Amino acid sequence: MTFSIINIIIQLLLPSVFLIELYKTKFDNKLHWVFQLLSTTMIITWLFIAGAWDWFGYYIRYIFPIVLIIVVYLSWRKIKKLPFRTHLSKKEKLNVGINGILAFIFGLYTIVSLSGFTTEDEPIELQFPLQDGAYYIGQGGNHEQINHHQQVEAQQYALDIMKLNAFQTRAKGIYPKDLEKYEIYGEPLYSPCSGEVMETRGHLEDLTPPERDQERLEGNYVAVACDGDEEIKVYLAHMQENSVLVENGDMIEEGQQIGSVGNSGNTTEPHLHIHAEKDGVGVPIQFNGEFLTRNSIVKKD
Repeated sequence: MTFSIINIIIQLLLPSVFLIELYKTKFDNKLHWVFQLLSTTMIITWLFIAGAWDWFGYYIRYIFPIVLIIVVYLSWRKIKKLPFRTHLSKKEKLNVGINGILAFIFGLYTIVSLSGFTTEDEPIELQFPLQDGAYYIGQGGNHEQINHHQQVEAQQYALDIMKLNAFQTRAKGIYPKDLEKYEIYGEPLYSPCSGEVMETRGHLEDLTPPERDQERLEGNYVAVACDGDEEIKVYLAHMQENSVLVENGDMIEEGQQIGSVGNSGNTTEPHLHIHAEKDGVGVPIQFNGEFLTRNSIVKKD
């Protein structure tokens, strides 16, 4: 629940407060307004790129930029005849300084988030392992700002995938404990490539959010050595208890069902974790030639 509150504060309340301040503040000069505008714009831009919008509705991420444009127009009408710079009071100097620092910090966050949209490493082409629905990339990309897996060398290009419902959220409620309320829970999971099954586990129980198993991180999982480069293993983790349909040594085909999505292992809620690694180093994954990052959507019929 603490994580839910933090998400609400950062993604909804923070930009709302800055938008209200930009509109309501009585500026004495344009310079003060410019610094307030810069900090507000950088915060909203960073959240648009790096925020987890499956919590509140994917298309809500577009509301804040639209409101920003409206607020900029309305506030500009109020200050356009003001001088660019006048003598600033101590309070105004403090406000300008704080907004300057915030604009710099969130501008930097935005730049490094955008840098994670590409990679120079050679990717492996896979088939998307889920069917029938709209799937949201919660973690993905080439920088920690948009993919926390970057902290672990073997998982540095891993993806965490959720499914969106009709309201474009991942679950019924903000952070329910009932696993059935998560759209992806129990979804059939298909092999992303043809090859040999190298590792499996399927007996672990599904946990109640936010419980996690920090000893058996993958939970129930399947690892496949894909044809064409047997040195690369593709891991699909956090599968549903007793849902794994393959065994070590099985030769499987791309698109063959191998189990179902669950909530086992080191996970705070149901989702699919997928990553590829070679000699203990993460390999980029792409589907239909696309390198997916946070807030990417994959629609499957």
